[in-house]
Amino acid sequence: MTSIRANKHLIRLLSLAFWLLIWQLCALKVGKELILPGPLAVVRAMGALAVQPKFWLNTLTTIIRVITGYCLGVLTAVILAVVTCGSFLADSLISPVIRTIRATPVASFIILALLWMGKSNVPVLMAMLMVVPVVWENITAQYRATDRDLLEMAAAYRLSKWKRFRYIYVPSAFPGFLSGCLSAMGLAWKSGIAAEVLAQPALAIGSNLYYSKLYLETPDLFAWTAVVVSLSMLIEKLIRKLLFRGVGYEGK
Repeated sequence: MTSIRANKHLIRLLSLAFWLLIWQLCALKVGKELILPGPLAVVRAMGALAVQPKFWLNTLTTIIRVITGYCLGVLTAVILAVVTCGSFLADSLISPVIRTIRATPVASFIILALLWMGKSNVPVLMAMLMVVPVVWENITAQYRATDRDLLEMAAAYRLSKWKRFRYIYVPSAFPGFLSGCLSAMGLAWKSGIAAEVLAQPALAIGSNLYYSKLYLETPDLFAWTAVVVSLSMLIEKLIRKLLFRGVGYEGK
């Protein structure tokens, strides 16, 4: 087992080295740091950013915004799923709205939200809106796929609606809830950053991405992008551990 894990780590390191080499060769071919900086230039830019207290404040503020929107989205999705699964009328009223939200480009929501609220709140709302449809759809799909044999057994033993919900529907929908939460994290993060780029709140990773592009600070632009990607992967791993391993469910 140890040798297998070591081989996997080695393969991943070699893959990373390969793409870094490709990146460096492309940067040398272009020959202009303004257009495509090399890996070393980006590392230097990231080091210069990391020693600035404002860098950490920007990063922490963005994380708080995205996590807040994510949690609000998950809570809203669970409530809506319970309501729509329990009532055909509610499902007929709410389902079209949720599917419309999922189909609408996030940029449209961002522009509209800028008319209605402060810049700092727009990323929170965007993260929330992107989470709700994913989690809701996963829960409702698993709910509707509940084993009919179990429902027939519950009817035969005359179980109350509450016991059917607690012991049959909840366990059936739970895997969908976990998968939805994990999938939605990436969407929440990307939509939150996109909202920051357009809204440009005072403290935000997205605002710094925009300013780096505006002032042609390409190494800083790549450095902030690397921060976004790294944080996205880290947060997704934390969510996986909290949701999956925390409840003893490893998923598919």
